[in-house]
Amino acid sequence: MMILALCLVTALVTAARPMEKPFRLEGRVYCDTCRAGFETSFTTPIAGAEVKVECKNRETQELLYSIGATTDSKGKYEIKVREDHANQLCDVMLVSSPQSDCAKPDSGRDRSRVILTGNNGISSYNRFANAMGFLKDKPLAGCQQLLQQYEQE
Repeated sequence: MMILALCLVTALVTAARPMEKPFRLEGRVYCDTCRAGFETSFTTPIAGAEVKVECKNRETQELLYSIGATTDSKGKYEIKVREDHANQLCDVMLVSSPQSDCAKPDSGRDRSRVILTGNNGISSYNRFANAMGFLKDKPLAGCQQLLQQYEQE
């Protein structure tokens, strides 16, 4: 009984301890200046956008982990996650944009599912989220011509 208790305590301490090498989650935030629903050559990065990653229990949807970040001058962010989130659903999502004329999250491009566990065959601790975007209030001049070019190709 004593050996079983010792093994259980050791396993719990090991599981609760932060990872020696954290996951490095990277992504980008952009302004969809043409309101196209995808990135174009007119798309611009958003500096100072707020994002967060949340991990929830798969069955109960209870929030178990949350951490935020801000994008740099190139619209990129990096979040270090020091815990393994096996068996949890983790999403990166848009929180806010500093650009008042490009502050509406693009539905379908406002979040990205990420895998934050080392027990899945991926040897690297680097994780990459899909780019997420906000919509410009009014499309830029020239967007109609640009979108027509996409249709022709």
